[in-house]
Amino acid sequence: MAIFQNSIVLDKPIQEVYTFLADLNNHEQLMPENIYNWSSTADEARFTIKNMAKLALQVSARVENKEIVCVPVEETPFEVKLSWQVEDVNAGQTKATFVIDAQLNMMMKMVASGPLQKLVDHQVASLKELLK
Repeated sequence: MAIFQNSIVLDKPIQEVYTFLADLNNHEQLMPENIYNWSSTADEARFTIKNMAKLALQVSARVENKEIVCVPVEETPFEVKLSWQVEDVNAGQTKATFVIDAQLNMMMKMVASGPLQKLVDHQVASLKELLK
């Protein structure tokens, strides 16, 4: 198992951050340039990662003002779970953490670790830009 994560503190109330992240339509704005063919609903997103794979994710759990969990709908090269966790820091500030939990064998870990961590870092940075 490999876990890739990054956190950011936003000057926004937890409800605003959670509401944004709970709708997968908003996640296209968080994606890097190598993502295309994006289509989404509030509960599901489908997209292509350039030179890699097509991916379809759906929300498997939403815990109000706590967590949004997404899992693949179709076959993937490895088991993966993506989650956004939000927590109150203080009035008007929210800590948002993006976590990718991937079941990678040694070979896949060598190939996929860099891109997965870059994806996490990019999404966290994009969230900060969007919700500043």
